[in-house]
Amino acid sequence: MNVVAPTLFNELHWNYWKTKVFVSAMQLGVFTQLTEGPADSTTLADRLGLSERTAPDFLDCLVAMGLLRRDAGVYTNTEESAQYFDRGTSHTYLGDVMLTEAGHLGNDLTAALRAERSREGASSAREFYDNTYADADRTASFQRAMTAMSYESGAALADRLPWGRYRTFVDVGCAEGAVGVHLLRAHPHLNGIGFDLPGARAGFEKYTAAHGLADRAVFQGGDFLRQPLPAADVVIFGHVLHNWDLDVKLHLLGQAHAALPPGGLVVVYEALIDDDRERNVVGLLLSLMMHLSLPGGFDYTPADCAEWLRETGFTDIRAEHLAGAEAMVVGCK
Repeated sequence: MNVVAPTLFNELHWNYWKTKVFVSAMQLGVFTQLTEGPADSTTLADRLGLSERTAPDFLDCLVAMGLLRRDAGVYTNTEESAQYFDRGTSHTYLGDVMLTEAGHLGNDLTAALRAERSREGASSAREFYDNTYADADRTASFQRAMTAMSYESGAALADRLPWGRYRTFVDVGCAEGAVGVHLLRAHPHLNGIGFDLPGARAGFEKYTAAHGLADRAVFQGGDFLRQPLPAADVVIFGHVLHNWDLDVKLHLLGQAHAALPPGGLVVVYEALIDDDRERNVVGLLLSLMMHLSLPGGFDYTPADCAEWLRETGFTDIRAEHLAGAEAMVVGCK
């Protein structure tokens, strides 16, 4: 099956989220506040009543959207933002138009930025996933979404690593197993384990069986916060690390190191934020989505991930673009 990028969906989806971020900025008065002078993230967070943890992602997202400038960690308005989005410019101010037409779009994000409160009411990523996998319909919907989100990167991943050197892999947080299916179809010598909460088993086994791979794709139910990861030559974290706080991120990478043989690989892929935090708006938008839905979660740059990999014992670390807005970071034990 040819992989066709969901271009129209991505355009509509991310434009919706850009609008949401812009509306939230108008609700908070970001542009008006900056007319009083340039400010760093900590100062702006204090002025606007934002969490210091979430403010940098929010402000850098506005930079990536072209609504703010940032120089040496200090934020200023662009000429357009100063002219049209400052409430004090009565003759040219356009904010009321957006707030009247779409003000409700920013309500949940604004609340989360101020209070670090999940819109689903979950107090942690663990509670969010427990709630998701407790309901069969919600589980199936979530797994389908993960398959769609991972499809392009899974196909790219099958081509980007020297799979001939390895025999086994474990896909951590596998959902339906779409990434594993790409790898197994492209490399007949491989065998894979899908590791996820037990509620994911039915969807995984149905999906892999439909692709004729039930004999090479094995599901293992478990909780990576409470037990070791299965041993394999390659450990894959796709759209996993960004769900968790830094302590859990490091715990999971440590678990991967323990599960690998010498020479084994860990692969981390997400819509990584660019190292300058000013170009890949999708990575920054996703980080805001984590703040909104999964308390403690956040997205990160390739440099951040490389530092965590070194801290947990990995070497020969490299980053590489995969597909669309997504990239991978690879480390060797």
